[in-house]
Amino acid sequence: MDAIPLVHASLGEQELAAIAAVFSSGWPAGQGPRGKALELELARRYGVGGAVAVSNCGAALHLALLALGVEPGDEVIVADYTFPAPAHAVRYVDATPVFADVRADTGTVDPQAVADLIGPRTVGVIAVDTVGLPADYAELRSIAQRHGLFLVEDAACAVGATYHGIEAGALAPVACLSFHGRKGATSGEGGALLTADPALAAAARVRSSFGIGSIFEEAQVVGLPIPVFTEIGYNYKLSDIAAAILQVQLGRIGELLERRRAVAAHYGHLFGAEDLVTVPHVPDDRTHAWQSYVVTLDPSVDRGAVATELRANGIGCGHGTWACHLQPVYDTKYACPVSADLFHRNLALPMHAELSSSQVERVSDVLHTAIRTHRKS
Repeated sequence: MDAIPLVHASLGEQELAAIAAVFSSGWPAGQGPRGKALELELARRYGVGGAVAVSNCGAALHLALLALGVEPGDEVIVADYTFPAPAHAVRYVDATPVFADVRADTGTVDPQAVADLIGPRTVGVIAVDTVGLPADYAELRSIAQRHGLFLVEDAACAVGATYHGIEAGALAPVACLSFHGRKGATSGEGGALLTADPALAAAARVRSSFGIGSIFEEAQVVGLPIPVFTEIGYNYKLSDIAAAILQVQLGRIGELLERRRAVAAHYGHLFGAEDLVTVPHVPDDRTHAWQSYVVTLDPSVDRGAVATELRANGIGCGHGTWACHLQPVYDTKYACPVSADLFHRNLALPMHAELSSSQVERVSDVLHTAIRTHRKS
């Protein structure tokens, strides 16, 4: 029986044609004409003052904290239930991540938990659009403004999602996107920093290229301009090959997201009456990008055994995402019981734009059988 992968990138002839055009241009490296065009397109799409295309979302988060002036000894509150990239970025600048628990129904950061954690060393908050669902930005913006904190939106999973009719990526003064292979728009790897402040974008762009300006732009100047290193920067550039792919993908995001929504709706129908499975909850004031479809299993179900059975039937699955405060790399004093519970009970099922109805039904059939077979006594 054919395998059903957990993720699958929707890349095809249009993307191949865009790559061929870059090959013909003679500039496949970063910060070339396709990268510049992508940044302009992102700035227009999200209505922001500046966009910086980078190698991945982790790089965007690091650059954001540098540009925001986070210093050693500062504390940054981060959503706990997520891939650890936000907390890693805080550590990159020798600051301290403070883990905030999440809502049980959405898995997004709990604004009250954020408010309760603010202390004298707190300088900002990184909210996360968990597996594609935007957080509660009305409350988070209010908290940040009241306490004089910066607010960063980690929209890595949420390209195409909305909150109060506004697209994820434009819900905080600074936002970070991912174009990893499992995202709704992908170039295999890639990311972007979006900001309302053009000066912050310019500072991040210089730091993304070792602390100098674009070598491509310098090469267009008559004579022999010699770049000057003004910052200790990093090699976080996005190649023009990846930028060209992303221009195509952004043009297709509506189509690809509609297919993911159809898959999610089908899953929701098939699992709606299953008392051992809780399907994702999407509040009425937002929409989901469906980077992942994550169900929550009843505590009586042996998740590991269910996953083993799914994989034995050729069906990809995963644990969902991480309760960061439990990871040994952090050795933190903070407890996030809701996040910990989701970490131990969530199960990610196949979700991508290429799934067929028959594949979704096969996943459902195998999961229904597995959860009944593997109930703990």
